[in-house]
Amino acid sequence: MILTVFVFFLILSVLVLVHELGHFLAAKKFNIYVEEFGFGLPPRFMGIKKGETVYSINYLPFGGFVKLYGEEGEQETAGKKIAKNRAFYARPVWQRVIVIAAGVFMNFLLAIAIISYIFTQGVLVPTEKVHIEKVLTGAPADEAGLKEGDIIRKFIIDSEKGANPEEIKITSTEKLIETTKKYSGKEITLEIMRESRILQVDITPRTEFPQDQGPMGVLVSNFEEKKYSLIEAPVIGLKESLVLSWELLKGIGTTLQKLVTFQSVSKDVAGPIGIAQMTGEAIKFGRNAVLEMLGLLSLNLAIINILPFPALDGGRLLFVVIEGITGRRIKTNLERYVHQIGMAILLFLIILVTINDLIRIFSR
Repeated sequence: MILTVFVFFLILSVLVLVHELGHFLAAKKFNIYVEEFGFGLPPRFMGIKKGETVYSINYLPFGGFVKLYGEEGEQETAGKKIAKNRAFYARPVWQRVIVIAAGVFMNFLLAIAIISYIFTQGVLVPTEKVHIEKVLTGAPADEAGLKEGDIIRKFIIDSEKGANPEEIKITSTEKLIETTKKYSGKEITLEIMRESRILQVDITPRTEFPQDQGPMGVLVSNFEEKKYSLIEAPVIGLKESLVLSWELLKGIGTTLQKLVTFQSVSKDVAGPIGIAQMTGEAIKFGRNAVLEMLGLLSLNLAIINILPFPALDGGRLLFVVIEGITGRRIKTNLERYVHQIGMAILLFLIILVTINDLIRIFSR
């Protein structure tokens, strides 16, 4: 339990710090005055000032922020004289777009880095080789002498008229299941590869068998572990990140549609409690499982944040883009109120998702 809580907060910390670091670095690059880089939400627990920026740790350990001078329009900074051109609102539109989008970019970059690393460690990829993962004791496969690790290459079916036997190549688990059912109760010959040898084994798939077994009594898979080089991994990692991003985007869109239309949300949708629970499950499978979860959450955070919804980076980006198109800045108070309403809606959605988490946990 303690380990789960620790890893959960560590994951949140990494996601938030990487995201806010994007805003921070972009702002520094354009010489925008950064007042504070905070981890957690106020009230402040402690802060250290280095240069012109205060680096703070706050009491509420969820989230984080980068406070930019002039982010909410013209403002006074007590006891300080800061050049107007160093204010966020005074910078060109393209620079403000980059500063706002930098957090999303950093989360996406983190996901690519993690997914690329996982590909260097080895991932299961589909092949045209069907491996025997387990042979059940007393089953036809066991009696025929099949062993774990054997590769089933083909079925050889003797012709009743004495002609050349029919050969059925096995390239997938689906093909194996289909062919086995077709010839259940009949003696057939399997051509298998054991290590580097090609062998033939006679077997009669049974017509009646336990519900959790098959006609031959084997567990099979057509996946093999493959490790990618340091050169290949980033390319594969980028492709996989784009595919996952599209799937996540579709999932988020479906969830939002159901929320807006007051339909029941899938129990697979997780909030803070659900994520903490998944963290505990990931820990059981080891470091790579935790890293994979971190990568998926980083992608998820990037996609959610770029949505054009008030209080999110995408919402702030929308206001800047509107200003760039119209040439007129939206009133500061109006923008602030819109973002406050957006934040209230987001908090309400978080409460709904948390209730969904609790229902899922206690209904088991």
